[in-house]
Amino acid sequence: MASLMDDLVGILNDECQQYQDLLELSSSKTPVLVKGDLDKLAEITDEEQGVVAKISFLDKKREDAMKVVADVLNRDVNTLKLTDLIQILAKKPEEQRALSVACDKLRLVADSVVRVNAQNQELINSSLEMVQFEMNILQAAKRAPETANYTKTAGTSGDVIGMMSGRFDAKQ
Repeated sequence: MASLMDDLVGILNDECQQYQDLLELSSSKTPVLVKGDLDKLAEITDEEQGVVAKISFLDKKREDAMKVVADVLNRDVNTLKLTDLIQILAKKPEEQRALSVACDKLRLVADSVVRVNAQNQELINSSLEMVQFEMNILQAAKRAPETANYTKTAGTSGDVIGMMSGRFDAKQ
């Protein structure tokens, strides 16, 4: 059981490292979003995809390790959580502590990634709203009727003479 726990803790630590890498990339994306540097944003996004692929691989390894642990403990793998496993290891304080520390580190880093990504999402939404606002202004300007139709001589291009003849037409 000790080697199983060592494997699981190792996988969790590797996963934590990948999430830290993802956090660094997500944090570096924030000023890029503010500047609107699309080339740099694409570069960071490509790097993020690589890290996410590594995280997915490690996640699969963690699931496989949990299946083995569940089999050894004669537990249902679908209901066995890491927190449950930490409690089960009460009689093995070293393994319990190592697993607990790894879980806590992973949880903290994952929460930070979620927070930074939410902030970046807000920046993206604000940018999209601004672009939409500017597009609406441009479209409105194209559709707007001419309201100031003055010529170079400060007169109007319309038929002002007929209106200024001094006559009042009561039929109108």
